[in-house]
Amino acid sequence: MSSIAALIVAAGQGQRAGGSVPKQFQPLVGEPVLRRSVAAFAAVPEIRMVQVVTSANRMAETETALGGLACLPFAMGGATRQHSVRNGLEALALYAPDFVLVHDAARPLVSAALIRRVAAALDEGAAAAIPLVRVADTLKREDAGEWATVPRDALYRAQTPQGFRFAALLAAHREFADAGVTDDMALAELAGLPITRVVGEETNLKITKEEDFTLAAALLRGMTSEFRTGQGFDAHRFTAGDHVWLCGVKIPHAAGLEGHSDADAGLHALTDAILGALGAGDIGQHFPPTDEKWRGVPSSMFLAHAAGLVAAAGGAVVHCDVTLICERPKIAPHREAMRARIAEILRIDIARVSVKATTTEGMGFPGRGEGLAAQAVATVGLPPV
Repeated sequence: MSSIAALIVAAGQGQRAGGSVPKQFQPLVGEPVLRRSVAAFAAVPEIRMVQVVTSANRMAETETALGGLACLPFAMGGATRQHSVRNGLEALALYAPDFVLVHDAARPLVSAALIRRVAAALDEGAAAAIPLVRVADTLKREDAGEWATVPRDALYRAQTPQGFRFAALLAAHREFADAGVTDDMALAELAGLPITRVVGEETNLKITKEEDFTLAAALLRGMTSEFRTGQGFDAHRFTAGDHVWLCGVKIPHAAGLEGHSDADAGLHALTDAILGALGAGDIGQHFPPTDEKWRGVPSSMFLAHAAGLVAAAGGAVVHCDVTLICERPKIAPHREAMRARIAEILRIDIARVSVKATTTEGMGFPGRGEGLAAQAVATVGLPPV
């Protein structure tokens, strides 16, 4: 199977959109624009890696916006968009993907269907696959007060992601390093690469001006009209230690919990519940316990990843309910801190989070004090299929 990388360009200043920070870091229905764009690609299994290009003075904002999402180490932006893409491609050269999809972070509503159409065109032999939308409006040109109508029959609006064979695009960037192009389709034209048209989407809005945030938010909210429920379960045995992690809260205890990550059964169960609502497999598929890079990592990363998949699908976590099953430790003193931490990770109101506890009345492995378990239910609002 061909390896596909996504290159997300997020190094611009975005001044026309207003705000105290560039548009890619501003919130859109509770999620930073950049996070929605990256999560859209992370939600597509065909995308093997995501490379984000950011500016050197926005590293902290980028890390905060993308917390919990699996990305390669960030590449640094350049003086122009073309230079930023080149830097991202040079970083990706270490991994030598077959194809690369270059996407503007300012297009947070990109759909999985569009991403797959571009990837499919490359897989079918295209050298460059570009989403294009026919111009529908009548166009006018003004010259020194004189107006003329511009024929629109052969005019299109180019969108991203723009897909290419990786080696060919990198070679074009190196050859035409100072061409001053504003998108990679223009570079493909310079390099003589044959271009395949992919049908774009009107909803693949590029946020440029302040009012675009209002339109993008309306589109996101308007797309959510279906509700799904998922459930999850997890259990861990006690082992040597002096604390446990439950629902993102560190609790002193006479033992620890055995697991590949931090063994937070509450967050594991909730992550599986959200993945179940999406029909996106289970936590082990996204974070295999055989992969050493997940050893000891906080389970908040897993839950944030699942929330990112919901956001990428244009949806939202509506409510979640976690039940912890154990004799010890006592949950009541920590319940509100757990609710607050889950709400923080999911970026939802705490009123949408429930955490409960129960025992097994001395029965089974929890009753014998051998370990603990958790079950969770999550309700997710999604666009209709």
